[in-house]
Formats: sequence, structure tokens, C-alpha cells
Amino acid sequence: MLTPSQILRLIYINIVLVRHGLDEVVFTIHLFRPIRFVLYLFPWHWFRRNGVPHGVRIRRALEDLGPIFIKFGQMLSTRRDILPDDIADELAKLQDSVPPFPGKQSILAIEKSFGKPVDQVFKFFDEIPMASASIAQVHRALLDDDSDVVVKILRPGIERVIRRDLGLLHVIAGLAHRYWRDGRRLRPKEVVLEYEKIILDELDLMREAANASQLRRNFENSPDLYIPKIFWPYTRRDVLVMERIKGIPISDIEQLRVHGIDLKKLSAQGVEIFFTQVFRHNFFHADMHPGNIFVSYDHPQDPQYLAVDFGIVGTLSSTDQRYLAENFVAFFNRNYLRVAELHLESGWVPASTRVDEFESAIRTVCEPIFQRPLNEISLGYLLLRLFQTARRFNMEVQPQLVLLQKTLLNIEGLGRQLDPQLDLWDTAKPFLEHWMDEQIGVRAMLAGFKKSFPAMAEKLPQMPELIYSVIKQAERGQANVEWYSEELKVIRNELNQAHRRTVTAIIFAVMLLLTGMFIFQ
Repeated sequence: MLTPSQILRLIYINIVLVRHGLDEVVFTIHLFRPIRFVLYLFPWHWFRRNGVPHGVRIRRALEDLGPIFIKFGQMLSTRRDILPDDIADELAKLQDSVPPFPGKQSILAIEKSFGKPVDQVFKFFDEIPMASASIAQVHRALLDDDSDVVVKILRPGIERVIRRDLGLLHVIAGLAHRYWRDGRRLRPKEVVLEYEKIILDELDLMREAANASQLRRNFENSPDLYIPKIFWPYTRRDVLVMERIKGIPISDIEQLRVHGIDLKKLSAQGVEIFFTQVFRHNFFHADMHPGNIFVSYDHPQDPQYLAVDFGIVGTLSSTDQRYLAENFVAFFNRNYLRVAELHLESGWVPASTRVDEFESAIRTVCEPIFQRPLNEISLGYLLLRLFQTARRFNMEVQPQLVLLQKTLLNIEGLGRQLDPQLDLWDTAKPFLEHWMDEQIGVRAMLAGFKKSFPAMAEKLPQMPELIYSVIKQAERGQANVEWYSEELKVIRNELNQAHRRTVTAIIFAVMLLLTGMFIFQ
């Protein structure tokens, strides 16, 4: 049930759309379509200025509606295959050109957080923001040791605004779940819950700083990706201070060319970085829109990515990792039967689904995309076709994979801009095959043993006594063990006779495994 404040918010959303000349959106809603003629009775419709481009009006409306809508526009800005160029260009301005809040408010926030004047915190603080985004904005500053840093500060009152819109999203998701035909399958309530967790985490800059530190460790000394240093003594929940990086925005293709950056290599590196984060580190930057990615100009023929804004990161369970990797490899090998089987094994489609029918549907969707350059493939179109297939087979949306899907869309958008001829599949396939080999081969077995060996070694001294105790209890009828057959009695007697040899056998097995581990490493 909508609360009065949520009803007022819905009314405000419609007012914003009307104010920016997007009232045609309101009157395309099924409820209002029969009274669309009323639009022509409104005075503002008579005197509307038609000089403002459609894309500008959409961008301004999203800016007025707040951070949740701005982030939606940011995601859309990378999808030039499904948006006209003029609208995509305008939405791209949402990535780092959101109207800033006054610098004096930034100073007040710093002084409140640190409990002292700003000139006692920083040697120099630039009141004019470098960039402004939907949740925070950044300023340049100098520390006492002359370290060049950027200071990220949350927008005043942003948590209240976000919680208000999240409440509205929860209501809409509940209505969709109850009344929409696809509501139960698409799980809108779970998706909103997942999004709520993500966006509320963004409001804690200490968490973002910790994310940045983890990514920095993961890519330490990497020639492909550089993560700036966090200055922990200067970081608070609403203020983050990190090393200032200098590079070319990934979206500025002209400047990349001017500096001689190898765009083809850069594009392939982006795909490899994504799969490295997801499958090797299981910790990935999940907000990789162009406003957060820069390129170092120090080594044009061996370019390096520079990343910022670590408020949204993602991880996957080992099960999801494994199923995703196997699905990707099966897709790359056009093994659609295996793709269908994996979906059944993972429970993503009902157990009653006919594998042969599902395989045929997947083949119909995916077969046309292979061995074609990226500029001839629309992942957005592919996802639409897969969505239609999912609807036919009652596939449920997996909320834990929403972040991964969003990040993959961003990666494709970046790749399309840098190198339209990039073959996404050929770039990713060798990486995934190598990862799968590590997961299921001899190396995987030895790595698993190496990981669990300390716990095993801790329990080894007690194992002979425990085994002997269980056998004696079974003989006295005290153990919760029932012997139903002569064969089991034979096994019991053999165990009873062999208990003195248990320690020797276990130690011998451990030594054998350790020897194998050193041989194969």
C-alpha cells in the first residue's frame, strides 16, 4: 500500500516529466492513455519551446529525479547500440557532470567529520569540485607531506533521498510481484532488495576505501590496471581521501588517439581484466561506466587502465562461479546441450524442463552471434532474445547475478567504443578454459589439499582414538550404529583388527600426498 509520501513522490515524478517536456511519457502509461487528448488542453503545451533536444530533456529530468534515476541513465549511456547517439551523448554527461553542490557545504562536511577547521586537515583544499556524481563529489587537496590527493564527499541529505525512493521501489516491486504476469519469475522484490543493499553500501565511504584497498592488492604491480592508494588516517564514513591519478577518460577516444594509445590492445585488456576480477579474484569492480575509468598515457603501446569509484563491488559463490564459467565455455564451444544441462543442474529452470527443447531454443538465440565482430553483435539484443527464451521456459531471474550482468554490459559498451572489431568471445575463451583447467585438474586437487591440510593435520592425532572409540561403542551397542548384514559384521571385525595400523596408514598417505604436491608444483 502506498503511503502519502510515496504518492506525493509519484506525483512529483510526473511533474518533473511534464516540466521537461516529457509528458508524452506519462500519457503512454496504460492508465492515462484513454485521456491523452487532455495533453493538448494544457497551456504549457501551447507555448512549449521545441528548441531543447530530446536527449537534453531526458538528462535534465533524470538529474532532477535524483541518484537512483541518475544511475539508471549512467547504465543506459553505454548502450549506443540501443540508443540514438544524441541521447547517449547526453546521458554520458551523467557519469561525472551531475550539477555540483556548493563547495562550502563540502568544507562544512569535512569540518564536522574531523572536528576541526579544514585548513588543519589539509595543507590545501580546492573549494571548486573537480567532478560531481549522483551520490558524492570530489575536490582536489594537498596533505601536509605535499601528497596530491582527491577528497570524496557525500552529498548532503543523500541518504534520506535514497531511502525515500527505495521505499517507493519496494512498493512497486510488491505490486509487480502480485499483479504482473512475469512478476514471480522475474523476482522484482529480490532484485530491489539486492539493489538496496548495493546503493546503501555506497553511502559508507569507509567500505568503499576497503574495496579499493582489496582491488589494489589484487592488482599490485599489474601492468593492466592501477588502483589509487587510500589514505586511511584521512578517511571517514562520509569523507574519503585517496591518491590523485592522472589519465585520459576512457570515453575521450580522440585524446586517446592523440596520445597514440593502442586502442585494440586496450580493448582486449579490458575484457581480460573483467574476467580476471570475476573468476580469479572473485572480487570485481561493478560500476565500470566510462566516468570511472581512465587510461595512463605513460606507455601508449602498453596502456594501463586507471580505475576510481569503488562503492559497488561484486562477488559470487563458488557454485555460481563454476556454473557461469562452464556456461561461458559451453557457449564458446557452441555446446548448447551442455548449456541447457547446466541451467537444469543449477536450478535456474524448472526440473520438468525438456532438455532437448531448451537446447534448441538456446541454439536459435546464440548461433547467429559467433565469429562476428563486436560492431555487428548487440549484446542488448542477445539479452532480449534470451529474456524471451527465459520467459518461455519459466527461468527465474538470479538477483545475485544482476551486478555481473550490469558490469558485462558496461564492458561491452567500452569495448564497442575502443575497438568495434573486437571479438569478445575469442578474447575471453582462452582465459576461461585455463581457469576451468585450474579448477578441475590435478592442480585444483593439490591446491584444495594444501588449503585444507592445516585443519586435517590438527585432527590427525585424535583420529585413531576416535575410530577405536566408535568401534568399541558399536561392539557394546552404545553407538548409533545398526548392523543389518553379515557383510557389515565382517567390515566391523576388520576395522577392529586394523585400528592399531591406522596411525601408520594415515601418516603414509599424508606423506604420499605431500610428495605429489611438490612434484607437480
